[in-house]
Amino acid sequence: MAKKQSRWLWASALLTYLFLYLPLVIVVLYSFNDSRLNAEWVGFTLKWYDKLFHNEKMLSAAANSLIIGIIASACSTVLGTLAGIAMHRYKLRLLPFLVLTPIAIPELLMGVSLVIFFVIVNQLIGILELGMITILLSHVAFCIGFVAIVVRARMQGMDDSLVEAARDLGATPFQAFRLITLPVIKPGIIAGALMAFTLSIDDFVITFFTAGAAPACCRWRSTR
Repeated sequence: MAKKQSRWLWASALLTYLFLYLPLVIVVLYSFNDSRLNAEWVGFTLKWYDKLFHNEKMLSAAANSLIIGIIASACSTVLGTLAGIAMHRYKLRLLPFLVLTPIAIPELLMGVSLVIFFVIVNQLIGILELGMITILLSHVAFCIGFVAIVVRARMQGMDDSLVEAARDLGATPFQAFRLITLPVIKPGIIAGALMAFTLSIDDFVITFFTAGAAPACCRWRSTR
């Protein structure tokens, strides 16, 4: 009986992964198609990649996208992990509202709100012009909630008595976190980081509003 259930589980997992990744494989294969429309397979070619690697604007856009994605995912992973742990342990009413609101509101509304905020701050302080920095801050603010949700879900499946036992045995709060909590929630942290990076790379609406009139090398999303 257990072997039969295992087979059904593997079959379901295989079908799920095929559903998710088979379209991506087809897109990659058709990137070698010698046709401008890609309606049918004409022949194998590498000229599209040759044009891509000789297009400085596209390469600059890709580089800026990776830089923003890596930095934003790293910052949002740290802050989102702390927020997820705090939401699990302290049950504050205001914290979930502040952390999860960027997920609930439409991206268009968030983009408009952020650009208004940055413009007001720049008028008051004069050091926060629209550009790469505002894009980075916007992506961090947008991704924190997703990381916090994943980490909090992982924390809910953790036995809190393990941390209490470590403290009773003389461990400091940091030692208990490093040796007990962190290994347990590590899969959630990794999943949250990957999600944050994917969302940052994919986002256009918020970036469009917060990029401002940046130089051509910084208007990295407009070339997508």
